[in-house]
Order: sequence, then structure tokens, then C-alpha cells
Amino acid sequence: MRPPGFTILRMRLRANSCVLLLLSLSILFISAACRKQSSREFIITDAPVIALTHVRVIDGNGSPAVDDQTILVEGGRIKSIGKTTEIEVPQGAKIFDLTNHTAIPGLVGMHNHLFYSTERGEKDVRASETFPKLYLAAGVTTIRTAGTFDLDDEVNTKRAIDSGRVPGPKIHLSSPYINYAHGKSLDVTLFNQKLEEWTAAGVATLKVYTNVGRDDLAQVIQTAHGRGLKVTGHLCATGFRDAAIAGIDNLEHGLLVDTEFYSGKQNNQCAERRDVFPELVRLDVNGPEVRAMIKELVDRKVAITSTLAIFEIFTGDQFQLDPRMQQVLTPAAYESCLAQMAHDRADPRWASFWQPLLKKEMEFEREFVRAGGLLMAGVDPTGWGGVVAGFGDQRQLELLVQAGFSPEEAIRIYTRNGAEFLARPVGASANQNNPANFGTLEVGKQADIVIIQGDPRREISQIRNVVIVFKDGVGFDPAKLIDSVVGEVGRR
Repeated sequence: MRPPGFTILRMRLRANSCVLLLLSLSILFISAACRKQSSREFIITDAPVIALTHVRVIDGNGSPAVDDQTILVEGGRIKSIGKTTEIEVPQGAKIFDLTNHTAIPGLVGMHNHLFYSTERGEKDVRASETFPKLYLAAGVTTIRTAGTFDLDDEVNTKRAIDSGRVPGPKIHLSSPYINYAHGKSLDVTLFNQKLEEWTAAGVATLKVYTNVGRDDLAQVIQTAHGRGLKVTGHLCATGFRDAAIAGIDNLEHGLLVDTEFYSGKQNNQCAERRDVFPELVRLDVNGPEVRAMIKELVDRKVAITSTLAIFEIFTGDQFQLDPRMQQVLTPAAYESCLAQMAHDRADPRWASFWQPLLKKEMEFEREFVRAGGLLMAGVDPTGWGGVVAGFGDQRQLELLVQAGFSPEEAIRIYTRNGAEFLARPVGASANQNNPANFGTLEVGKQADIVIIQGDPRREISQIRNVVIVFKDGVGFDPAKLIDSVVGEVGRR
């Protein structure tokens, strides 16, 4: 989701090398700069062999949790998993006794931006220095950006993370938003030119936005698939069934942005939400029209990204701000959140639509999964700033459980499903099985493992009790990651 109006801030990461400015201060400057450009201070362990013993395992496949397991990690991958009494721990391994802890796969956030909306939704500010740390601290080890305002900045952020200079999740880059003004159409020449640039930068997914009509969408998809790129969309002018027929790979947000059931819908035009919502509230998710749309998506293997956490911020007094946000937001950004909440509670008319709509979206997502659809999840930290990276992902997981999924099912949605989609070939090859090498806790998979104190099966909110996050077998300290961004999120 994207708020109306935004500011693009183009800021670059610091230089990759430590520069000797003055001979007398060389040691001071070099050591300070290198500390800022290293992940070392956030690492708990990067031992060659790690044994996670006596841990409860939720493997990401949707299977019931298994108690008292040992996970052996070697060379950044899972070497073995089994009963603690049956796993032989190699001599010299770094051992963690994780009694009363739970291991889950690293979360795969599929709508996870590197910018943040503040000033009650009027400003979008760069968050490429703070959000990667918050994602990782919350157990999000892989993200797809699902749209950007500054691709160069995000390319540099990805390179810095991949090289180990800064901590953060593995990043799958998406394009800038593909959109145009109402009444316009796709500039094919400009699109092809931009596509060359985006492909060279490493973009894997194109993000289509609200005003793009059916024929233009079909052309974007055909061109993208010809280059091996996937296409996702936050659509409005084009309905979900038309998008599926055109060959789109992924649809963002779900039923609440699909305008095809609106009685006043005009071809290739995005209707106003204030007109659509009254009818959407009354729409029967189990009625023939919606069921036909779901079948179209499932038959054509179109995935949906759940973003319940961003919808919840519009529900007025039903929404509660995560108390941890006060720690990481700038004072101005935090006051902006409080002001928006006060405004929404003083005038609950808009919230009176959003509260039943959130329930309707939850119902739709249950039916989509029941029909065999691939549901993924992400936080989408936009709107008016009510959610941030990481903390919002954890809330999204809680909301999936509120929607009726078991904790094991919700974790599968947020781990294996996203990984499967990222590994899936595009276009006509999408029916092929191409197993991901991450997203579940299985032998041979990348050791992306989140260690949680407690048992999220019994209370999903314990997902917030992250004590260690392993990414490719390297264990990071969540508390240190969060402490490093205190008071920084929302700074322009």
C-alpha cells in the first residue's frame, strides 16, 4: 500500500573503504569508520559448527511442533535435525541449550519496504539504514521489497548486507512503482528503457500500481516474463480475474483492493475507496462471484500477499500501537503516530468501514488457502506510520492466527510459502516444482533459524520473544540490533 503523495529521498551509503584524512588522526578515523561498516558487533556466534539442543521445532511445513530436538548447523546449512538423545554433537561445536525455547524458520517478508511513512502519511522517508536491522532483529531473514522509490539506494543496501558490511536480511529487489496518471497509458518506450536499467540493477520483480489498465498490464507481464522477471501488483483499475488471465504472478493485499465487484466500476479506471467500501462490506466471500475469482487465481497459480498489519492501523480504537515503536521512532515520528490515532478515534466514521473490512479480508484469505491458493505475508510499513519493519511482521503473524490459521499454518505462510514463490520459475514454467533452499527447517536447507523464548503454539504473541536470529548459520543478537536504531526511524 502507498499513501497519497510521497517524497523521494536519494541518499547514499557511506563509502566502502576507510579513508585516511589526517596522518595524526588516522587510527581514530579508520577504526571508527570500519566499526560502522561491519556486522561483527551484532554477531553472537559464527562458529563453524553449531548445536541447538533441547529446542522445540516448528519446521515451517505446517506440521505440528516437535519437542526436545537438536539442530546441527555446519557451513551455514542445516546438517541434521532429530531427537536430542539421538543426535551426536561433534566435538568442538558451539552448543546452545535451548530448553523452553522454540526454533522456527526465518520469516520471508514478501511486502517489506525499505522506506517508512511518517507525518501522518504525508512523507515517505528512507529507512535503508534502520529497517534492515529491525527486520533481522524480529526474525525476518529474507525480504522482497515490493516497490521502491529509490532503487539505487536499495541496490547499495543489498550490496552492503551481502558483503557483510551491515546486518540485515537477504533482499530480493523489486522495481520502482509502475504507474501513470488517470486517463494516461503506458509509455512503452520509457518502460523498455527503465526495464533495461532495472534488470541490470538486479531487480527480480516488477511492481505494478493502481492506475494500470488491463491491456497495459498484459504488456508489462509479457515483457517481464520474457526476461525471466515476475510481476506483482497493488491493482485497482484492473480487477483480480483480469490480472490472473493476463498472467500476473502475485497480487498484493487481497480482496480489499480488488474493485471488480463494485457496481460502479468503469473499465480501466480506479474507483475511489469511499465508493467501493460500502459495497465491499456487504460482499459475500462465499458467494459465486468471489468464489469464481478465487478459482481463477488458484487455477492460474497466482499468489496473494497478506498485509493485515497495515489494514489494522485504519481500524480506529481497535488498533493499538506497538509499545516498542516509541523506542525506535524519532520523537516527531512517534508524536505523529499518536496524533493520527487521536484523530481516528475522535472521528470513527472511516474506522467503521475498516473494522468489518479487516474481518472480511481475513475470511477471504482463509477461503483462498482452503481452495489451494498460495498465501504469503508481509508488513508493508506505509499508511500513516502505524507499523514499522520487524515489529509489524510479528504483528502480521499474530493477525494470521486471529484470522483462523493455526500458529503452525501461520508460520508456514510467512516462511515456506514465500520461499516457494521466490524459487518458482516465471510464466509458463510456474507449474514446475523448484524447491527453495530456505524457508523450512530441513536437512540441507540454509540455516535461517529464529530462536524464540517460549512456545508460540500456545500464545502466538510469544513470537516477539526473539533471542537469536541465525542467517546462513550466523547468529545475530536482536537486542543489539534494536539498540543500534533507537530514535532513528522516521528521520529525514
